[in-house]
Amino acid sequence: MSLVRVHNFSVSLDGYGTGEGQSLEAPFGHAGDRLHSWFFHTHTFRAMQGGEGGETGVDDAMARAWGDGIGAEIMGRNKFGPQRGPWQDHDWNGWWGPHPVFRTPVFVLTHYPRPTVEMAGGTTFHFVDGTPHEVLALAREAAGGLDVRIGGGPSTVRAFLAADLVDHLHVVVVPVLLGRGERLWDGLEGLEKRFRIESVTSPSRVTHLTFTRP
Repeated sequence: MSLVRVHNFSVSLDGYGTGEGQSLEAPFGHAGDRLHSWFFHTHTFRAMQGGEGGETGVDDAMARAWGDGIGAEIMGRNKFGPQRGPWQDHDWNGWWGPHPVFRTPVFVLTHYPRPTVEMAGGTTFHFVDGTPHEVLALAREAAGGLDVRIGGGPSTVRAFLAADLVDHLHVVVVPVLLGRGERLWDGLEGLEKRFRIESVTSPSRVTHLTFTRP
């Protein structure tokens, strides 16, 4: 069976995966780019944006596993955009622009389904309401035997971890303290017992933790 994977998920030292006060202008709230600056400098990120250059090394080696063998993604509504409640604007199709980087079917978790949106480059956004098990079944069917990526945000990753559905988890611990926002680890006491855990620290001062089912 295909694997369920999480990649490049950044958290602060106090466990926050995003800051408080998300808005159209501030996708990560008051955290700004502090959780993800390690990624923005990599060759992998530059290539995802259609650019050249970027740093290689440990951070890039970890980051570039993001897309290998992925056939579908599941993301929370907050990763798609800042709108809440019933959809007011069907013409705005997320933060990702006309050519989203996913290039696979993407299942957006929401209590307010809306019509499917097909984007350039192979990304199709499906808006679904269901349990982690139900949505994973849809994503696996769409992935055609390839792996499914859980893209975030924190509450979405936490829900799939709580349901024991994640096979591989890559968390990047960034040496900042946010103090507020949305935490990843709440309610997951003893999670480490399910996985083999490895770590490596990069020159950018972040620590990459990988949790893999034995």
